[in-house]
Amino acid sequence: MPILSILIFLPLIASLVIAFSPDQYKAYFKWFTLGVTGVELLLCIFLYFNFDKTTSDYQFLEQIDWITLPLGTLGVGSIDYLLGVDGISLPMVVLTGIVMFVGAISSFEIKKKEKGYFSLYLLLTGSVIGCFIALDMFLFYLFFEFMLLPMYFLIGIWGGPRKEYASIKFFIYTLVGSIFILIVMIGLYLSVVDPVETALQMGLINDVADITPQIITEVQNLLKELKIPSQQIVHTFDLRFMPDAGNFLPNAWLSTFSGTQILSISARALAFILLMIGFGIKLPAVPVHTWLPDAHVEAPTPVSVVLAGILLKIGGYGFLRIAYPIFPEAAEEYAFVVVAFGVLSILYGAFNALAMNDLKKMIAYSSVSHMGFVLLGIGSLTSEGVNGAVYQMFSHGVLSAMLFLLVGVLYNRTHDRRIDSYQGLAKKMPLYTAMTAIAFFASLGLPAFSGFIGEVFTLMGGFNSPFIPRWLTALATFGLVLGAAYFLWTLQRMFFGKFWLRHPEHPTNDLTAIEKTMLYPLAILALIFGIFPQLIFDVTNASITELLKLF
Repeated sequence: MPILSILIFLPLIASLVIAFSPDQYKAYFKWFTLGVTGVELLLCIFLYFNFDKTTSDYQFLEQIDWITLPLGTLGVGSIDYLLGVDGISLPMVVLTGIVMFVGAISSFEIKKKEKGYFSLYLLLTGSVIGCFIALDMFLFYLFFEFMLLPMYFLIGIWGGPRKEYASIKFFIYTLVGSIFILIVMIGLYLSVVDPVETALQMGLINDVADITPQIITEVQNLLKELKIPSQQIVHTFDLRFMPDAGNFLPNAWLSTFSGTQILSISARALAFILLMIGFGIKLPAVPVHTWLPDAHVEAPTPVSVVLAGILLKIGGYGFLRIAYPIFPEAAEEYAFVVVAFGVLSILYGAFNALAMNDLKKMIAYSSVSHMGFVLLGIGSLTSEGVNGAVYQMFSHGVLSAMLFLLVGVLYNRTHDRRIDSYQGLAKKMPLYTAMTAIAFFASLGLPAFSGFIGEVFTLMGGFNSPFIPRWLTALATFGLVLGAAYFLWTLQRMFFGKFWLRHPEHPTNDLTAIEKTMLYPLAILALIFGIFPQLIFDVTNASITELLKLF
């Protein structure tokens, strides 16, 4: 069963079904969306339990020749519909299933233009899943760009008072990052050769199934000696071939053998820098983070849940899937820079969160801080650090979704997000207070919750890394103190003391059944993954061990 294709096309087809359905059925759109995302979640869980955790190989592979174009003296252009998952992508796929399902429940609050909203929501679901399972860089870029469209409209139409500004800012920032990634993608395509298809073109094999490691080595040796006619060279976007230096044309700009310099910088180092900026915007890392607080503040609650829970993770995933395996020598050279931006994000995001009076903006800046730990772990180039970074992305996805849902619960009742507008809420909303306390304590890194595991392992990786000074990691630990400060201060100001509201006419009823349905499972997941971190580490370890062999 082509389960990965189903994960992509089920929500895309469902999106079209809603888009072309008569308005008289609008009451069913939310239930239809919930059903589709529920099926997606079940498929993601199926992938998890049928995944072989002992191997680093890509699994559930699906490959179809999509575009093959003879280019004369430039060789043959090849683009494949190529899907697969490994230990790095699987946690992100499962996270997407969880967050999109929870976001669909939260979307029940949408009361205007339901057809457009739920159609775009499903379009976004398919695009995000596609990013995490595409193994052809062209296909990855296609999904990466395509998800801009639904997110732009979801913020721009259903957002707050400054929704137009926030949506345009989000679009422009991400588009600029995409252009940097596109430049590198084109450079890689012109540089990388598909040894299997090239062997087929040369007549060394009669069918792709006949390929052997010896034939691949033979093709690579002929390529290095420039003995393959240019018309028989097949260029590829296949991410599986790009980490192998033997698959690069020896005279190509991005070949390790050419030594090409651009503005006195190695072409490969420059390509890594462009990818670092492109994926850093998506992460987001300071100083290219400024789109995030505006987008979060103006976005409706379910869109904030998806934005923080999943979309930010595509930045970290891009580092691990594209930038680091393809340019390992540049990753080593710029390890200090990557970690420095990570530490800057940790501290800058935390200080800003500490200064915020808007609860949603405070959580948005806490996301900037927490994603800084992802950069720290990735940049450490250690097993602990990179495993911790993937774990931190999964953990933050669950916890940030929970945090933004909690803001939405309060905002739906009072239409006021200011922290100083509340006091003593624990007396009127005990269940809400309990859920908020769990989310806050898990996010600040309390042991037994998932946030603790992610942060500790990224810090361990930083301290053990031979590529970065320990004082830089030591600075990052100060972010833990600041995180405790802004979460505990917010908890103390809003929930304890004598009950008081700035606008006492607003209702303060406790959690409804639908709110419990969203929040309770996320709280349980935070606890389960905090107590049993091997549920993630057993999946990631083999693939990350294989990745680190490149360094």
